[in-house]
Amino acid sequence: MPFEFEKLEIEGLVLVKPRVFPDARGFFIETYRRKDFAAAGIPQEFIQDNHSKSGRGVLRGMHYQRGAAAQGKLVRCIAGAILDVAVDIRRDSATFGKWAAVELSAINAHMLYLPPGFAHGFLVLSDATEIIYKCTAEYSPKDEGGFNWNDPTVGVEWGITDPIMSDRDQELPLLKDAVL
Repeated sequence: MPFEFEKLEIEGLVLVKPRVFPDARGFFIETYRRKDFAAAGIPQEFIQDNHSKSGRGVLRGMHYQRGAAAQGKLVRCIAGAILDVAVDIRRDSATFGKWAAVELSAINAHMLYLPPGFAHGFLVLSDATEIIYKCTAEYSPKDEGGFNWNDPTVGVEWGITDPIMSDRDQELPLLKDAVL
């Protein structure tokens, strides 16, 4: 099997470790195989791919899609490194408001799967970092939401006090005031 699936402490989050095949020419990685993901408890179909490039110190998040537009995501860093953060925003979950973070990098080739019902954000740890992520639903502007990256009740340990952010992300409400 070309993947190792590690369930994280919050139900639904899965760290995916693909097998890397290096040789003198470079490397080869299989990044997705539907039947293997389904066997590991990730049966969703991915229908949209996104690509983001950012510089060191950029923080994007915390973002999510609501209702029928809620997205599961499979996040992979293809250049540089990020601290990838997922927050459980499923109101009926025992882990509502809890977070998990993993480092994703081009070197470790790990991926993070977030099911629908999670907010997502990341902090760029290196120069010229690029991520790609697959989504289980198409982006819907009317269903987008977010909350403040530094919400003290959530308490994400970002390791930074003054990240580079968009005006929109800086003005997001606290989780308790966000429309979920």
